[in-house]
Amino acid sequence: MKDRTYKDAGVDSAQQDRIMHNLSYWVEQTFRFRPNTVKLPLGYFANVIDLGNGSGIAVSTDGVGTKILIAQMMNKYDTVGIDCVAMNVNDVLAVGATPVALLDYIAVERPHDDLMTQLVRGLYKGAELGNVTIPGGEIAQVREMIRGVREGCAFDLVGTAIGTIDLSRILTGRDAKEGDVIVGLRSTGVHSNGLTLARRVFFTDHHWSVDKYLSELGRTIGEELLEPTAIYVKEVVAMLDANLNIKALAHITSTGFLNMSRAASDVSYVIDSLPEPHSIFRLIQNFGGISDEEMFFTYNMGIGFCVIVAPEHADSVRRIAHEHGVESHFIGHVAGDGKKEVRVPQYRLLGSDGKFRKI
Repeated sequence: MKDRTYKDAGVDSAQQDRIMHNLSYWVEQTFRFRPNTVKLPLGYFANVIDLGNGSGIAVSTDGVGTKILIAQMMNKYDTVGIDCVAMNVNDVLAVGATPVALLDYIAVERPHDDLMTQLVRGLYKGAELGNVTIPGGEIAQVREMIRGVREGCAFDLVGTAIGTIDLSRILTGRDAKEGDVIVGLRSTGVHSNGLTLARRVFFTDHHWSVDKYLSELGRTIGEELLEPTAIYVKEVVAMLDANLNIKALAHITSTGFLNMSRAASDVSYVIDSLPEPHSIFRLIQNFGGISDEEMFFTYNMGIGFCVIVAPEHADSVRRIAHEHGVESHFIGHVAGDGKKEVRVPQYRLLGSDGKFRKI
């Protein structure tokens, strides 16, 4: 039987990349409206706008994706706001900025008091964890446009995060070199990526209920999939404020560890000491018949954020993570081979040109 892929579940990443390539022409044309203010190329975790006098703002926008459908299936909406904050502030953080604010956009099938109250409570909790303010937002009633899995409860949730940064301290990985250490910060589970594939495996193919209890997880499958995305702001800002020799930061979302290859330096990243992935990843892989290549392309596999740091400061990164109650691991190192690859020898995986393959 053919291995199941994210594309089989309805997410065509290659087609999306082709479309984004075409759209980028028009987006980049807008850069001339404010010459020399956009500091990074398209495609990084966030972009930075030059405000003058050496200061800038970092901006990023993202949504929660089909994790919202899990919330509808469970009729529980008080955590996806945390995911919305996390997906945005973690991206802003990845350029070395300090997140300060988040704007939200909520599209609803119809206004629903309890649902909206739960959503905003989640946004509040996310803002608290990320140490950001929510100075405004928008609610749009679009009944004809939006449908979900629970009648009257369909919605979409998107955020835009803003951070402040000294332009001289933008992190893009341009200084990463042979011997730098990769410290991985533990994820809380699937976070907000790969939920379409997980839903296909558990609820479509195997007809599970979200209330199915799994001893491997110690809770129901719905509770596991709805676990909020980790927010790494406080510990990583503390690392930045400690003036450690950090070369790059990477938010591990869709495409997994390939996110590290966004860095500017022509180096490779060798991930050779991964901790055991969370049980949920084994369940998705085993029940879905999914290859290692597809798993590492779709999921974070237990590491939600990476800090690439000079070896003399690697212990300090882990110490600060520990002080903030965050599990961390030395997961690999930088190889100065000029190949711009991501290698995971434990699983015989080589990542390049936007995909993983077995070696």
